[in-house]
Amino acid sequence: MSSLLYSLGRWAFGARKLVLGIWIVILALFGAGAGLLGQGTENSFSIPGTESQVALDSLKTTFPQISGASGQIVVVSGDKLKVDDPAIKKSVEDTVSTLEKIDGIEGAVSPFGDTVKGNIADNDRAALISIQFSGTALEVKPKTIDGVENALADLKKELPQGATASLGGDVFNAEVPAVSLTEAVGVVVALIVLLFTFGSVVAAGMPLLNALMGVGVSALAIMFVTVFGSVPSTTLMLALMLGLAVGIDYALFILARHTEQLARGMDPRESAARAIATAGSAVVFAGLTVMIALVGLFVAGIPFLTTMGIGAAASVLVAVLISLTLMPAMLGFAGERLRPKVGSRAERRALKNAARTEKRAARRGKGAADDTKPAHAAPAPAAAPVHTEPKPNRFFLGWVRAVTRFPLVTIIVIVVGLGAAALPGLHLRLALPDAGSHAPGSESRETYDSIADNFGAGFNGPLIVTGTIVKSTDPLKLMSDMAAEIEKLPGVKSVPLATPNASADTGIIQVIPSDGPNSQQTQDLVAKIRSMHYHFQDKYGVSLSVTGYTAMAIDVSTMLGGALLPFGLLVVGLSLVLLTMVFRSIWVPIKATLGYLLSVGVSFGVVAAVFELGWAADLFNVHQTGPVISFMPILLMGVLFGLAMDYEVFLVARMREEYVHGATAKQAIERGFTGSAKVVTAAAIIMIAVFAAFIPEGDNNIKPIALGLAVGVAVDAFIVRMMLVPAVLALLGDRAWKMPRWLDKILPSFDVEGESLSHDIKLREWPEPGNTDAIVGADLRPAGDRFAPVGVSVRPGDVLTVSGPASAVSQTLLTLTGRQEVTEGILKVTGRVLPTHAGAVRRRAAWVDISHTSERAFEALLAENPEILAIDGVDHLDPLTRTRLRDRLEAARARVAASRPLTLILGTTDPAIAAECVAPAATVVSMTLSTVKSEVLV
Repeated sequence: MSSLLYSLGRWAFGARKLVLGIWIVILALFGAGAGLLGQGTENSFSIPGTESQVALDSLKTTFPQISGASGQIVVVSGDKLKVDDPAIKKSVEDTVSTLEKIDGIEGAVSPFGDTVKGNIADNDRAALISIQFSGTALEVKPKTIDGVENALADLKKELPQGATASLGGDVFNAEVPAVSLTEAVGVVVALIVLLFTFGSVVAAGMPLLNALMGVGVSALAIMFVTVFGSVPSTTLMLALMLGLAVGIDYALFILARHTEQLARGMDPRESAARAIATAGSAVVFAGLTVMIALVGLFVAGIPFLTTMGIGAAASVLVAVLISLTLMPAMLGFAGERLRPKVGSRAERRALKNAARTEKRAARRGKGAADDTKPAHAAPAPAAAPVHTEPKPNRFFLGWVRAVTRFPLVTIIVIVVGLGAAALPGLHLRLALPDAGSHAPGSESRETYDSIADNFGAGFNGPLIVTGTIVKSTDPLKLMSDMAAEIEKLPGVKSVPLATPNASADTGIIQVIPSDGPNSQQTQDLVAKIRSMHYHFQDKYGVSLSVTGYTAMAIDVSTMLGGALLPFGLLVVGLSLVLLTMVFRSIWVPIKATLGYLLSVGVSFGVVAAVFELGWAADLFNVHQTGPVISFMPILLMGVLFGLAMDYEVFLVARMREEYVHGATAKQAIERGFTGSAKVVTAAAIIMIAVFAAFIPEGDNNIKPIALGLAVGVAVDAFIVRMMLVPAVLALLGDRAWKMPRWLDKILPSFDVEGESLSHDIKLREWPEPGNTDAIVGADLRPAGDRFAPVGVSVRPGDVLTVSGPASAVSQTLLTLTGRQEVTEGILKVTGRVLPTHAGAVRRRAAWVDISHTSERAFEALLAENPEILAIDGVDHLDPLTRTRLRDRLEAARARVAASRPLTLILGTTDPAIAAECVAPAATVVSMTLSTVKSEVLV
């Protein structure tokens, strides 16, 4: 992958105008689509298949009058009058008559009607006008809403002085998330951090432009997608928050690597390509983890949550794509302007690093010559791999030494401290938001509070109990009897309505709870009524279901709570597998996953402390304490998982790189930490600032998520990754980087540090500039440690004979054609380094076991005109067949153009037999696999 990203970076740098133009066109197309076709987002939640949703869907057919959305106008008389004062009563009844004439309203009920009870408060100071719409909240047309609001305005004018009226209910309680100026604070903080990190306005502006372009594309794309289906309004805000945060961070990591390489004197285009290949590989991995975690929200089985996850994952995908393409393009526009000036501190640091590198290479020296190589063997590379040792940052060096001096003490203090901070999370309750969480002063909040004060909190969340009564001979008495039983249940304030429909086949019972919609008492009441299902069925022959907005919200919360465990197992399992692939270690992923769980626990603890227990609620502009939105925990777990893996990769990968290059375990921790801590610190501060900016004035659904993510990132970056991780690695020592061989073989490698690319670039001009050998290798042990290292150099059109034990010969042929990994030594085939370009080599080099291949299959293979053809098993052919094989190979070699001659590799246990398969005029190069004699000490 690093090689592919390297090519992408070089191309984007050179085609910078085209890349910028493409992204501008994409932005314009989505903008036009969103503006012309977008249907807008929605703010309702439902779960098909739950009891409440099934019952509500059934009522649309059997009892449409009460299946639609509802609204309420609460009229308060004031201190001087009672609500049944003639002047107030006339104004209310006139308003009811007006409402009944509005298109889209099924009916409006006056609180003074003879068939209505409970809509006048016990204190005689308030009354409720009930409005029933024809469809759901999403189906109510703007014209209908305007008519209701106009009727309310007329009512306010007619009411006596001191009396008030306000509007609420399902249709009017929805708040559409909007971006405020507060969110821009996060961008300003990001700009300040970037200026401090890079010391350049040009460099600081690039990550911001990168993120803003990504946010623009993803936001407009989400708005455009609404033409194909409903999209929750929270999706847009979540995509905006995540896209902005990861867009800045991903660009920051790439830019930091680029400026570091420029300081060493690297060409800008080469530097940009390598930055995309190395830091870009880590960006791909980090983005992939976030996207998988977000898409993994489907395990909850909730459509709106799946939509949110996909929308947010799409914004992260856009951030990754833009970082990998637009960033190198911007680096191309900047050119030499990002290079440190002559005599600057950055240049002096680069010169010192270069001097250290030369000394380090001199100490290592060159490998001893291999006396077993034939005269034509290729030379070894001229120098050891270049590895720059950055100058340690004194602050971060002191930091890492402090946390690793007594690692066990550090681990205990952090685990105990974070565990204590997570304890308030035990009080975390989940629910869907209602008007009670809206900002004080908003009309929906005033209506909610007025109803609660005058009628009781339960009037804001009535329940509907419904069932089929088609078998009843006396439906009115049946409904009255069931209502009387329900009214005696604990938690029931009143049962104002119990009636069959016009066809007497379905009945409904309206239940007013004693407490608010999100209270535990109301949840217990819903559970109690449902637990009596078989009682009502046995006694009355009626199968009752509980529905209504409150019951639906409880079902959503219950289902989401039940999905937490399987989703957590998915995320934890995913993190273990992915990190094992990256770090080729067992302890590193276990440590990383446990650290992630600590971060999640603290996030839950802080959110519960603020939103449930009310600690520092005013500081965070929390209007009402209580349960947090139901999907906060599962969404926070998914997003924080990806972000935690970001910091894990960028910190620990640098440590692993140091360890692989010969540093001790302790040196690897210190060098890796000091080399990456500055950039990780900047990235974390930016991420925290972006999330925190959504807290003060943020949407009620987003606010707890933003707080949880801000706290989670702070804890994970600065405590878990920068304190706990170094301490654990210091305690483990060399064991931290060990991995069982069997596991190493079955897991694919994810080269986030671009080690393969570095190896490829180092060998680009090896063994000498302009070399055109078809096969060139040095210090190879393709058949295993038992065999002496060999070298090889084969020009295009030559014949290479490989002789030795049969199994060793077969392994060598597979290695030379890219079908078996090179475990030791250096090998280039068709000018491509192995194993980096094994796929490309396999497409150009064919392999065949001639003793098990039919003539037709062999002819088909020759017809494909491979550049290299490896033939194993020639020993098994009789002399006549070997002669025929020689003639076919010569015919094939004569058929191909001179610019692409066929290079042959013949595997045999006897070189004399292989010679019979080769024309006398061919140039033959031999490779003999000989075992190393073991020395016995007496």
